[in-house]
Amino acid sequence: MGVKQNVLDLFSPKTLVVLKEGYKRSYLLPDLISGTTVAVVALPLAMAFAIASGVGPEKGLYTAIVAGILISLLGGSRFQIGGPTGAFVVIVYDIVMRHGYEGLAIATLMAGLLLIVMGLLRFGVVIKYIPYPVITGFTTGIAFIIFTSQVKDFLGLDIATLPSEFLPKWELYLTRIGESNLINVALALAAIGIILAFKRHFPRIPGPIVAVIAGAAAVSFFGLPVDTIESRFGGIPNTLPTPSLPAFDFEMIKSLVPDALTIALLAAIESLLSAVVADGMTGRTHKSNTELIAQGTANIGSVFFGGIPATGAIARTATNIKSGAMTPFSGIIHGIMVALFMFLFAAWIIKVPMAVMAAILIVVSWNMSEMHHFRHILQGPRSDAMVLLTTFTLTVLVDLTVAVQVGVVLASLLFIKRIVDVTQVQNSRLKLSELDAASEERLDDPDMITKKHIPEGTEVYEIDGPFFFGVADRLKWVLETIGYTPRVFILRMRKVPVIDTTGMHALEEFYLRCHRQGTRFILSGVNPDLERALKKYGFYALIGEENVYDHIDKALKAAEAEEAA
Repeated sequence: MGVKQNVLDLFSPKTLVVLKEGYKRSYLLPDLISGTTVAVVALPLAMAFAIASGVGPEKGLYTAIVAGILISLLGGSRFQIGGPTGAFVVIVYDIVMRHGYEGLAIATLMAGLLLIVMGLLRFGVVIKYIPYPVITGFTTGIAFIIFTSQVKDFLGLDIATLPSEFLPKWELYLTRIGESNLINVALALAAIGIILAFKRHFPRIPGPIVAVIAGAAAVSFFGLPVDTIESRFGGIPNTLPTPSLPAFDFEMIKSLVPDALTIALLAAIESLLSAVVADGMTGRTHKSNTELIAQGTANIGSVFFGGIPATGAIARTATNIKSGAMTPFSGIIHGIMVALFMFLFAAWIIKVPMAVMAAILIVVSWNMSEMHHFRHILQGPRSDAMVLLTTFTLTVLVDLTVAVQVGVVLASLLFIKRIVDVTQVQNSRLKLSELDAASEERLDDPDMITKKHIPEGTEVYEIDGPFFFGVADRLKWVLETIGYTPRVFILRMRKVPVIDTTGMHALEEFYLRCHRQGTRFILSGVNPDLERALKKYGFYALIGEENVYDHIDKALKAAEAEEAA
């Protein structure tokens, strides 16, 4: 019963927590106000992200409604707002160009299942430790690609099909820039001006919705000859579609596995980053694994209703908090209000100029780029800068899927390198005069080997740090560096928190080398966790328990007995 209760507590959504605590009447008005405010912000963004992703604007609205409600209903954050975001634009556009919406729907379903599995396996904590240079690299890269994709509508260029690659796009823009529609440019610049002005002077009023209203009004009243949502996509339904699933094709499923992995990883990273931001703003704590399960369920639900991938949206979550949200029900209200806006204003929404939608996305791309963080990382350690530039370059010039995969691999290698750098296999039999300033703190160590009597013919070495595959080979050459064959070799492991199979194999090989040359091999400072691991591996049976001690004094006594024998 206790274990079952712990599991329920671990994965229970914040809505259930709030209901158990008791939903107070004083929460209702703040949740209603914040949910409505976020819905106003989400309406133009949802359409803009969908258009930039190569699908109709209505699919962005479906996602904001369905995924927005499910993420708040089932999520592990009290204030998370979910929906389509800029992080997905590049990967969604690429999938739609290669496989159509059916392919995107299948990839999103697969990603949703992966997210649920990740949550059940408690990967939430692991995802949060993906290095910042990797995240910044592909986030800035995505921002550049979004900006590039909107130049056509910003300038009003009559280009039927844009090249999919980054550099050919700019080559085409530069050759056709003389054909720009100045009315389009004026509308886009005015929209950017409105968004920035409202952000600075009237921050409580969402600038994008003002820009959308002004743009639609200008087109309707003056009959401006510009491309609009209506001329590009036709009408927008004012209700959700009937739930349905895409037709499954095994060959397509196989080809979409890398894309599904990328969607799942991006959704996990973005949603947990957003939840962390919300925690920092409110002092609350989120349940990362519950959040992953909610994100997976929301993505599956989004596809059922013709939507696109969704995740936690940092800017909308921050707006929710600043607007006074008290519980997850503000996010549910946000989804309901987007549905209400779509029902009431579908005929008006289609009058919005594409130039205004481009302007909104250009502002979003600038905010996403985080250029100050990009420059800061470049000025940091060279290895971090290399990871950042590699991830950024691959995102922009090659493919986001490749960039994410390579970025994670590089980050893993960087992590391994840093662990290797801090883990030492060294001779602990040093004279006090040989200790440098960085080692002076060891002088207070009562078990420092220089304060012990070491029998003649005994060598004492110490492993300081995790003993895993990245550092296991350092033990191989220790006997050669000694220069003679010791009678006893003591390996201190008091500072080894963990050991992997490669580390254990290295210990086994080292023991066998000592045994062949007649050297007694003794382990010292073995903690209980390490002892269990070594016993499970079978190392205790090989070396003999009489050669394993929990303290250096016992190991040295054994060495003295060996010398006297």
